[in-house]
Amino acid sequence: MIRVVIVHEDDGWRAYGCTDADASVADILEAAAGRTALEQTNKDVKEVEGAGQQQLRYWRANAGAFNWCLWSYTAVEWWAWPKPFAELVDRSQAPWDETQRRASHAEKRKALQQECLREGFWRAWGERPCPPEIRQAVDVLLAMAG
Repeated sequence: MIRVVIVHEDDGWRAYGCTDADASVADILEAAAGRTALEQTNKDVKEVEGAGQQQLRYWRANAGAFNWCLWSYTAVEWWAWPKPFAELVDRSQAPWDETQRRASHAEKRKALQQECLREGFWRAWGERPCPPEIRQAVDVLLAMAG
């Protein structure tokens, strides 16, 4: 026997099943939401951070590279946690995209890369005055980075 919860959403109906017939509706929906979050994290770690794509000679090196991918994912999410939405996402070049959709891991990673490049460039530039055309070129390059 299974328990099925049917949910009406804006884009249609969804059904969630549970093998525990005594489970509450809230428990079933929480488990489904948790499962979805785990699957999204797994997808991001594999597709964005490249986990599982290592081709190293020794199994310990592969394990270390996989571990590095997991820590990279964690570092990006930790860095992005307190950031406002506008700092993480620029959808001006994609007018078809939903403007209020939450920032993806790839967008967060790109924002971190751009911040690191920006800070590195201006640290290397130093205190000298910067001509506007150089500043504009840096902004264009940073927009392409990521």
